[in-house]
Amino acid sequence: MARARFVRVSARKARLVLDQIRGKPVAEALATLEYTPRAAARLVEKVLRSAVANAEHNYQVRDLDDLRVVQAYADGGPVLKRVQPRAMGRAFSIKHRTSHLTIGVSDETNGVVAAPAPPPARPSAPPPAREERPAAPARRTTARRAAARGGDKPAARATRKPKEKK
Repeated sequence: MARARFVRVSARKARLVLDQIRGKPVAEALATLEYTPRAAARLVEKVLRSAVANAEHNYQVRDLDDLRVVQAYADGGPVLKRVQPRAMGRAFSIKHRTSHLTIGVSDETNGVVAAPAPPPARPSAPPPAREERPAAPARRTTARRAAARGGDKPAARATRKPKEKK
């Protein structure tokens, strides 16, 4: 596994490249990255080569043709916040996003690759019936709500005495 942290590319853009190589053999992934016209492809290629070197050195993997990309993900890193002056004294904020790239490679012969979990078996019997909840009390109407708050009622407005004119 290899990790590049605080890389100056947004995680969203890096994920587009990582999705292309996930699950592929290393040779095919490197060929894909070489011809991918994105800036993140150069950074991902560097991390992939580091992961292959780590597997060769740390785990004594001799046959590099058996290696596959089993993990490839990009997490968001800290955001560098800058301010761009604009017309009439305004200021726009600029966010320079960073990311943490992680790539893991493995060969199937060492048993490091985790097989995907099978989907859960569906029960043959129908699910048990749900218990019914008691019905909620009826909602107050607008006039009753106003009366509960102590506000004016329409009937009270009609019984008021009109003001005398001077």
